[in-house]
Amino acid sequence: MPDSSSTLLKSVENIRVHSITRLASPRFIKEKLPTSEKNFQRVLHFRNTIGRILRQEEERLLVVVGPCSIHDPLGAIDYAQRLASLARELEDRLFIVMRVYFEKPRTAIGWKGLMNDPYLNDSGKIEEGIIIARRLLLEIADLGLPAGTEFLDPIIPQYIADLISWSAIGARTIESQTHREMASGLSMPVGFKNSTDGHIQAAINAMCSSRIPHSFLGIDQEGMTSIIMTEGNDQSHLVLRGGRDGANYFPQQIAQTLEQLKKAQAPLALMIDCSHANSGKNPLEQKNVLNNVIEQRRSGRKEIIGVMLESYLERGHQLLLEDPSSLRYGVSITDPCLDWESTASLLRAL
Repeated sequence: MPDSSSTLLKSVENIRVHSITRLASPRFIKEKLPTSEKNFQRVLHFRNTIGRILRQEEERLLVVVGPCSIHDPLGAIDYAQRLASLARELEDRLFIVMRVYFEKPRTAIGWKGLMNDPYLNDSGKIEEGIIIARRLLLEIADLGLPAGTEFLDPIIPQYIADLISWSAIGARTIESQTHREMASGLSMPVGFKNSTDGHIQAAINAMCSSRIPHSFLGIDQEGMTSIIMTEGNDQSHLVLRGGRDGANYFPQQIAQTLEQLKKAQAPLALMIDCSHANSGKNPLEQKNVLNNVIEQRRSGRKEIIGVMLESYLERGHQLLLEDPSSLRYGVSITDPCLDWESTASLLRAL
């Protein structure tokens, strides 16, 4: 006869869980897809350069540019090859990082990103998504191009963080204690976006929290549940992306934000997201935002250390329909993006 306690347990535990599949450990996947010593040195150099820009020890503008999300590895590497060439051309004035976003937090429902759903069909092949993402990051590293991403799931950094030079905590997760703790242990500089309603204080609170030590639950390189104890991350900055009431990059708003940062004794380093609410999600409006920001830098506002642009091969976006094979090549399936030709022209004009 079945044990009564075992039967009772099945009636109260995981009753809405369809299945549980064990995920390969970070060490296993890294051994399967190892990086080179040359790329380790590149990532270290990229992180150190971004750190100097954040401390305003270097005058180059930090530019994080790329698709709203990565859904097609072929299109992504096509874009990366073009961007790597442009980054070398403009390296005396700009430090360009490719935006390589694999995880997408959703306000309601929708596609959750390449790692969660690599085949765009809700099949839940997360391990395959992680492998595809890591393989793409290795290709980007081989091009000598820094990669930046938003970390959403706190387990994911163990799989890909060694290839990331800059990271972000997004507008929907900055109030999450889990993400603040995670940021305190990340090995690269971190940008904190203001919340979707446009409020700045939550992001400043997140920055302050991430700068101190934390202890929390996570996994180690063997994939075992572990207690993670961090030292705190002192390489953080604020990312202004606008909010429900509109843009927040104008001079008076920048001055007010800097006063809030001073009051909190947080780093006086700002990145302006030229997309999202700052552009009303109109990709062409990103040019006007960028020009305004550059004029502020020219007038002496050196605390603006960087900008972010959403850009892909073709302009605009498309809906993800039931048949992923019908998608147009080089067009975003999340937020609308600026096209490559306009992006290159815009960055050269800086």
